[in-house]
Amino acid sequence: MYTVTLAEFAALAAASILVGFSKTAVSGANTVSLAIFAAVLPARESTGVLLPLLIVGDVLAVRTYRRHAHWGTLWRLFPAVAAGVVVGTVFLLWAGDAAVRTSIGAILLLMAGVTLWRRRTAARADTPAAPTAPTAPAVPTAPAAPVVPTAPDTDGAGARLKAGSYGVLGGFTTMVANAGGPVMSLYLLSAGFRKLGFLGTSAWFFLIVNVAKVPFSVGLGLIDGRSLLLDALLALFVVPGAFIGKACVDRINQKLFERLVIAATVLGGLQLLLR
Repeated sequence: MYTVTLAEFAALAAASILVGFSKTAVSGANTVSLAIFAAVLPARESTGVLLPLLIVGDVLAVRTYRRHAHWGTLWRLFPAVAAGVVVGTVFLLWAGDAAVRTSIGAILLLMAGVTLWRRRTAARADTPAAPTAPTAPAVPTAPAAPVVPTAPDTDGAGARLKAGSYGVLGGFTTMVANAGGPVMSLYLLSAGFRKLGFLGTSAWFFLIVNVAKVPFSVGLGLIDGRSLLLDALLALFVVPGAFIGKACVDRINQKLFERLVIAATVLGGLQLLLR
């Protein structure tokens, strides 16, 4: 097992709680876990320790939202994600701990920037339009036909190109730093997914992708007996984190929490870059 001090184990345990919490409440919380693991453990090996814990959280998320996945979107994403995972694996073959640490720090800062951009874009879209002059009363007409719900916007050449771009980037970031969450969140939101469809599709996506990454991580020596022993202890903290997230999801001050997560992510990324 990795040799860690009591304070370092406490930090890893807190990060593991956040892993579970992020799977059932606020996905952005997971970026803080990435920074903590990479700061406490060797950066390269930290990705292998974190991966089984993410899978535990994914299983809990799928158990909750399994009926709400949009499988057409998943099948469209998987080939591009697989290509990104292969590119990430090649990078990890030659990258030393310093290069991986720098990459994780840069990816965390990039993801924080993406999240800020997404929030600003959403806020601009929600801004009410300026009032217009009153119009004449409408002439009564026959009742309109009911609107039939449609699938998210994942068809067409533009949608396929977008899925491919996001898929490659998501595959690379998830293989190198387990940081594909913000990329996929941005893609699913931009495709028009509603809350349950978003949660169900992302839950299945990350369970399948993270399980598929296990052979690559084993082959790279990132997952071994030592890491699994540490995972066995830390998994005990993932489960309560998931239940806490499920209980608190409707009570969280979302804006304040997201600001704290972004700030912690930026600080963690800078710490890794300057370490």
